[in-house]
Amino acid sequence: MSESTAKTASPLKAAIVRVTPFEQNCTLIWDDATKVGAVVDPGGDLDRIEQAIKEVGMKVEKILLTHGHIDHAGGAADLRDRLGVKIEGPHRNDGVLLDALEKQGEMYGISGVRNVKPDRWLDEGDKVTVAGHEFEIFHCPGHSPGSVVFFDRRQKFALVGDVIFRGSIGRTDFAYGDHDALISSIKTKLFPLGDDIAFICGHGPPSQFGPERLTNPFLV
Repeated sequence: MSESTAKTASPLKAAIVRVTPFEQNCTLIWDDATKVGAVVDPGGDLDRIEQAIKEVGMKVEKILLTHGHIDHAGGAADLRDRLGVKIEGPHRNDGVLLDALEKQGEMYGISGVRNVKPDRWLDEGDKVTVAGHEFEIFHCPGHSPGSVVFFDRRQKFALVGDVIFRGSIGRTDFAYGDHDALISSIKTKLFPLGDDIAFICGHGPPSQFGPERLTNPFLV
């Protein structure tokens, strides 16, 4: 587990727990004062996630999903049952993917995966709160039809799933992928938020929008 803060001296903290054979960044976010928080994209390896929760002393109030791929959502149903919390996200356009998680598991040889339906679908402009911290929702299709980004404007921090990475973007070669839509989402919705916005992505190290706007080969 690697730990970082969303912003220096911020009451909101984040820790990355890499899970599944895809090395997905399941992210724990919590308020440093109350220790209340959320699990973002629990794709699998739930024992590892629960151990990380214990290590940081976090009280989980909800699960957040950025999109419906197995490495992000494959463990969501079981973790919801274990913790007795609700799932928020992604956008309802990823319902077809969440309904096929078990088939995705068979395809990739990953066992113990269950289909899942969130307790709340998220739309553009919705708000999600985690321990009193407000996240704005941006619907950013392209990698998947229902991918969403969670943005904390006050702390200049975003959880972007597989929309954008350090030096790359989400793959769009799936049957439902849309490269032009993904690029448009990044350039018209995310980059205008500011160059100093830090983000945690679904794979690899965190980054900021500014360096990606200037150097990401898919976006310059």
